[in-house]
Amino acid sequence: QVQLVESGGGLVQAGGSLRLSCAASGRTFSRYAMGWFRQAPGKEREFVAAISWSGGSTYYADSVKGRATISRDNAKNTVYLQMNSLKPEDTAVYICAARTGIVVPTIAYDYWGQGTQVTVSS
Repeated sequence: QVQLVESGGGLVQAGGSLRLSCAASGRTFSRYAMGWFRQAPGKEREFVAAISWSGGSTYYADSVKGRATISRDNAKNTVYLQMNSLKPEDTAVYICAARTGIVVPTIAYDYWGQGTQVTVSS
C-alpha cells in the first residue's frame, strides 16, 4: 500500500505557473504508475496527466497538453506536475494517484491522495 500527500497548490493569476508535488510513502514507489487528476466543485473528477513507473511514458489530457509537464523522481518518492499558462478553468482540487501495472489515462487508479487546491484568478 502507498500513501500520497500533495502540496504546492495555491492562488495564482491567470497566465501564471505552479508546481505541484506528490510525496509517496513506502519503498516500492518505483513500481507504481502515477497520475494527476482534478475535481472542480460540482464536476466529476477528471484525468490530467500520468506517467509510467520509469518515467518513459507520459499522457496528458487535451485540456492541459502543451501547458503541463508530469515528472517523477523515484529516489525521492515524488511525482510532480508543472502547470504553466494557467487559466481560470484550471481551478480545482488536484489529486495524485498511484496504480500497479501499466500507466493509463483514466481514473482506474488504486491509491489516492487528499488533494491540493489550485485557484486561478482572472
